[in-house]
Amino acid sequence: MAKGKKTGHAKTKIITLKVAQSCIQLTLEGKRCLDLSLKEISTVPKSILKLGQLDELDLSRNLITKLPDFWENFISITFLDLHSNYLEEVPETIGRLQNLLNLNLCNNRLTSLPIEIGLLKSLQTLNMGLNQLEALPSSIAALKELRYIGLFDNRFTRVPGCLYRLTKLERVNLDRNPILTKQEPSQELLTEPKRLYLVKETLLCADCRLKCQTEKKRWSIIQQVRTQEERWFLE
Repeated sequence: MAKGKKTGHAKTKIITLKVAQSCIQLTLEGKRCLDLSLKEISTVPKSILKLGQLDELDLSRNLITKLPDFWENFISITFLDLHSNYLEEVPETIGRLQNLLNLNLCNNRLTSLPIEIGLLKSLQTLNMGLNQLEALPSSIAALKELRYIGLFDNRFTRVPGCLYRLTKLERVNLDRNPILTKQEPSQELLTEPKRLYLVKETLLCADCRLKCQTEKKRWSIIQQVRTQEERWFLE
């Protein structure tokens, strides 16, 4: 559902326990996935509380305006898709989903995120494109396993500083944000490494090799962000 095509809310549908059970799919890996996308629902149905343990939950492309606080019933899920709804906020209880690997909040009406999102220690993919975000909570820096973060089509005027602290981050999408001017990251980030490695990496001890690899990843992310900033500045 494209953001520009959202219209007035239609009458919400009721998802009974029987209907919810019929929407459960079993993957080849044995994961239980509940797909309630495109159901024209405006609330998360309480009937799904009786379904037992789930691994993946898809509530995308609906009319949901508010998320419930009963996430403790879904602490086992690794995938949560909420894209293309009408969400204006994310509840603090989202932090209880300790096993979550992929969270999709794209195409909603979010203007902020709770600091508890930093409790999602296992999170690897976080998509928040097509919202109204101007800043990120500093707790995002605690998502040490994060590989991808989507922030495109928001209201960022500068690159969030917390991104520089995510050492495993491989890709940042900040396309189509109103970045005003070319930014100069902090001196700490721009200072070239003073250490010189005069031996092959394979000859380093395990600890030193890990530090070397972490440093390379950190500088790769910094270079990626700086290249993006330069492109915006030239435009």
